[in-house]
Amino acid sequence: MKRLTKKQLFIHLNAIFEKHPDESLNVKDIFRTVGANNHPAKMLTLDVLSDLVLDDQLTTDGRGNYRLARRSQVMEGTFHRRQNGRNAFEPDDGGKSILVAERNSLHAMDGDRVRATMLARRYGHAREAEVTEILERAKDTFVGTLQVEGNYGFLLTESRALAADIFIPKKYLHGGKNGEKAVVKIVEWPQDAKCPTGRVVDVLGKKGENDTEMHAILAEFDLPYCYPERVEEAARTIDAGITPEEIARREDFRGVLTFTIDPRDAKDFDDALSFRQLNKGRYEVGIHIADVTHYVHEGDIIDREGRQRATSIYLVDRTIPMLPERLSNFLCSLRPDEEKLAHSVIVEIDDQGHVYNRRIRHTVIRSDRRYAYEEVQKILEDPTTAEERDKKLVEPLLKLNELAKALREARFKSGAIDFDRPEVRFVTDEKGHPISTYLKRATDATRLIEEFMLLANRIVAESVGKRTFVYRIHDVPDLEKLEKLSAFVARLGRRVRTDGSKKEISRSLNKLLTDVHGTAEEKIVENVALRAMQKARYSTKNIGHYGLMFDSYTHFTSPIRRYPDMMVHRLLDRYAQQGARSANAQAYEERCEHCSNMEQLAEQAERASIRYKQVEFMADRLDQEFDGTINSITEFGFYVELDDNGCEGLVPLRDLEDDYYEFDERNICLVGRRQHHRYNLGQRVRIRVERADLDRRQLTFTLVNYKI
Repeated sequence: MKRLTKKQLFIHLNAIFEKHPDESLNVKDIFRTVGANNHPAKMLTLDVLSDLVLDDQLTTDGRGNYRLARRSQVMEGTFHRRQNGRNAFEPDDGGKSILVAERNSLHAMDGDRVRATMLARRYGHAREAEVTEILERAKDTFVGTLQVEGNYGFLLTESRALAADIFIPKKYLHGGKNGEKAVVKIVEWPQDAKCPTGRVVDVLGKKGENDTEMHAILAEFDLPYCYPERVEEAARTIDAGITPEEIARREDFRGVLTFTIDPRDAKDFDDALSFRQLNKGRYEVGIHIADVTHYVHEGDIIDREGRQRATSIYLVDRTIPMLPERLSNFLCSLRPDEEKLAHSVIVEIDDQGHVYNRRIRHTVIRSDRRYAYEEVQKILEDPTTAEERDKKLVEPLLKLNELAKALREARFKSGAIDFDRPEVRFVTDEKGHPISTYLKRATDATRLIEEFMLLANRIVAESVGKRTFVYRIHDVPDLEKLEKLSAFVARLGRRVRTDGSKKEISRSLNKLLTDVHGTAEEKIVENVALRAMQKARYSTKNIGHYGLMFDSYTHFTSPIRRYPDMMVHRLLDRYAQQGARSANAQAYEERCEHCSNMEQLAEQAERASIRYKQVEFMADRLDQEFDGTINSITEFGFYVELDDNGCEGLVPLRDLEDDYYEFDERNICLVGRRQHHRYNLGQRVRIRVERADLDRRQLTFTLVNYKI
């Protein structure tokens, strides 16, 4: 087919959707229909589709599906509050978001579900809507700083969800003092009032103190920052003893060489490995996981609290556990020289990493040694450094490392994607103030544990057949984002596939990541590639795990810190009983959705704590200069990641005074209108630290030089 011009494509696509007014068309089908069989044609098609969405002629679900826009005067959707005052109503049908002026917002807050009425469109103006009803509040509790004046106070927040501070009458202050951080719940917001009225739920402490700020981050995401005493008390009543009858019901590994490998400061050891030589070239590896559900019974007070939390939360300087400390650090933790109950995957494996036999059993173990990752890494690099007490463990560790490498190689041959990014970590003083930073990178020791945990999770997922189960799923990359990734790397002289089988695309991604490894482009290509990826989540509907390239995968190996793993342990026990019926799929899908949501909130809180510590760290370095790389560009400036410490800050557009810059969204760059200078992703720059705003957790940089 002859390549169409943009105008011809516009007419052609309009005709296609008019012909199928009630159908949703996938972008792959659209490419095929219009004959877009090469990258330029696909990008042109995506441009026209975007224009049709912006012109309100099409709607999209954001996952590559488009349909003809059928708009009514009254619609339901989500309200988004913008800091620039240009609030937006996003219809449920996936169409273009619609402007909502503040006077027409009905005090809606960011994320609220609302009903809105479309206003008559004025010629030459954007379409507008008026919120007529708030259907569901996204949240009614906010974190901020108290400003107390006599018989009343205000909560000053940095949340973009609110357009006003919260008024607090004296009777609702509950002892809160001026300058303290607090959690406040909105109790009413009369339509004719400029600000809502609230009451103090909790006073977190003095602003700027480490505990106060960490608790404030948790409260901001509606996450718990303390453990209920009644749940702690229930944990204290659990019998720690292991009866001979319980041991008799289990496979006994107490005499088999067993050890744990964890971070140096870990206390909750939820996995251990055992090792023994079988016939020549064959080994038995036991992957032993803390048997949490032996102690925590479904529906009891500890289980209900754990289900609600769904995950442990890891901030910069602390862990907020899913389970009470007596369980996570004592009863269930696979501590050395103690008899412990485990739920285990035992495999027979050869030197090439081929698994011949596997079984899932309840076991009793006794760990011989607790290792930190650093200790194991030292032995793997130089076995002669092992202490005398570790001599018997050297050969098993070396062999397990070989087996892990064989498993890892097989995984990548199958198409697993290798995102191996370093993580920013902090060294803090006794008050929690960051005094230095470092990048935590994967090592052979961490990969050793990772591979055997992946193996156990895959084996468990494959064991249940077609019965209701909890899977860890990861969908294929978003096609539109993949096309944009292809366009971006093409400008760097590199290529990535956007069509073909899942395995072909993943191998192409891996080749791209390998090719840029160690180059100046590495970080930025990884960032853009990650944006094309979907988020992994929990579901009873098994679609496989794209990133790992597994047909079936679950989470079994961390029941101390993840509730889905506890669900998996219980389902395994259920299905081990003869004649057991499949569990209720709908009930488990709802639990999966809750766990996925809580996981995302925990990740957001973790990132917020990292940003806070980065700003706190850089506040001691104002006016100092650093080298860095542009890693993100927006319409209001670009973000720079510093080489020395991984901290990130914004160079605002308003400070680029040498020209009038415009944001080129398609090419992800800023372009000067007069002199045509460009700021691109991956560009090296030198900056000066201008401002460190702890309240907003933002760093502001001034550009010193854009050529290093």
